[in-house]
Amino acid sequence: MLILGIWDGHDAGAALVEDGKIKIAVNEERLSRKKLDIGFPVKSIKCCLDNLGLKPSDVDLVACVGTQLSRVLARQFSFLDESFYLFRRRKIPKPCFERERRLLKYWLARYRTSWLRRLTEHQLRKKLKRLGFRDVKLRIVEHHSAHAAAAIFTSGFPRSLCITLDGVGDGLSGTITVYENGEMKRIAEIPERDSIGLFFEQVTTLLGFRELEDEGKVMALADFAYPYPKEKNPFFDFFSVDGMSIKARHGTMRRFLELEKLIWKLPRETAAYFAQQTLEEYVVKLFANAIAELGICDVCWSGGVAANIKLNRRIRLDSGLKNWFVFPHMGDGGLALGAALYLAYEELGILPKKLEDVYLGVEFSEDSIEAELKQWQGQVSWERVSDPAKYAADLLNEGNYVFWFQGRMEYGPRALGNRSILAPPDSLEVKEKLNLAVKRREWFQPFCPTILEEDAARLIEDYTANPPDRFMTMGYIAKKEHRQKLAAVIHVDGSLRPQILGEENKLYRKLISEFKKRSGLGVVLNTSFNVHGEPIVASPKDAIETMLKTGTEHMFLGNFYVTLGGRKG
Repeated sequence: MLILGIWDGHDAGAALVEDGKIKIAVNEERLSRKKLDIGFPVKSIKCCLDNLGLKPSDVDLVACVGTQLSRVLARQFSFLDESFYLFRRRKIPKPCFERERRLLKYWLARYRTSWLRRLTEHQLRKKLKRLGFRDVKLRIVEHHSAHAAAAIFTSGFPRSLCITLDGVGDGLSGTITVYENGEMKRIAEIPERDSIGLFFEQVTTLLGFRELEDEGKVMALADFAYPYPKEKNPFFDFFSVDGMSIKARHGTMRRFLELEKLIWKLPRETAAYFAQQTLEEYVVKLFANAIAELGICDVCWSGGVAANIKLNRRIRLDSGLKNWFVFPHMGDGGLALGAALYLAYEELGILPKKLEDVYLGVEFSEDSIEAELKQWQGQVSWERVSDPAKYAADLLNEGNYVFWFQGRMEYGPRALGNRSILAPPDSLEVKEKLNLAVKRREWFQPFCPTILEEDAARLIEDYTANPPDRFMTMGYIAKKEHRQKLAAVIHVDGSLRPQILGEENKLYRKLISEFKKRSGLGVVLNTSFNVHGEPIVASPKDAIETMLKTGTEHMFLGNFYVTLGGRKG
């Protein structure tokens, strides 16, 4: 059975699952070149079908996510999606009725009724027909069921506890689900009013960052504050934990107004610290209560809140879990795949299978790469090299950063060695050069490393392989004696968010192994292949344009070594 999963909200995308096996998954932003694109993912759907040589008639079932009123209105009036996108990304001025807009947003997010499901099906069938899907079966999957299925069925755990937390989806901000004996059973729900994810989103907005995008900046900024005790935290009494539920003291809009008054008086880093401290305290408590009450220590974790790696470190160390899995595309961008997996579970009874890697996107042949290079003749030079991994390792060892484009594109927010920018991990000079020329990140945001699995325990103080973090979803602390060698990839507090690399990407592993032979370090700085404000590159064309835009001197496209200037090879 071939199932197409679709998500048409924030960070829209599509995925194809055949008989429970993930065939391809991609997000619209990579193809439209609009970061975190919103709306019906026409390009993603076509990309999934075209890459597998399929037609719409080959699809047996379509799974779509979301029936909340805000999404229904946006499907009916497409200008609403565009207006929201432009406002959220600060492309248009802040409206004078900002508070009223926010109040309406919160009200629309919680509104649920049965007629919305029927209207959603009608709207989506119309859109699918325009793409050639005539009489395809269509099923609507509830938002948090899709989040949970994404984590459960890629964890490999035969029995698990799954927690989802985000801002809001289909009227809920969180769920607790048990998977055992082949059945998903929802144990608890957290309504929109009690959303700790929305709390963190509100702090992000009030600190002048972009909601649904810059929450990681708040987390990073928090480490520059004085570490106040909980008793001094004015946000702390906004929430409480009651068994397997988080409870909010105020409704969503009232909380926003209270935060506005408090944050006005605080330094930015202190407000960020208080928000991070609050998030960690109550979410860790929720995990610990659920694990203790249900007696299940293998835990899956998904939803936008799961992107907070400092929180994830606390959960790993302090909640009482044994093994755990953070779904790598934890935010709404992973809903398309989650919806497809949920229907595969309902229709076929699929079992959890460990996700070995996230190289689930598009791939380009050597011929297509060379054909694209010829379109830029005179602006770039290129030559085919027999061993790009060794060549790149030499360049890194000489103190350069390189663009690295290989194989299938990653699915999710992290570049994990196929659409990456790589640099030596110990050079602050190269890090600053990279940041000024390409990334242009906030001064307080750290870069991340890829570490060979056999070196992880030697370099990381609190390393636990339960299982090893292949997908950059976890925070750790570097050992003090190695921090100078890792200066470009650790934060001010010595923390880091590594990709622990096993055998899942042999070419990338070879590159780091070759670099280790030259430098003694089985580590590289690895950041996503994009400039600030743009999505990760998807195609050779995107990669070449980024090279020219940034004046970068060294790039590898498959087996081609590319430099700036006239024709070379």
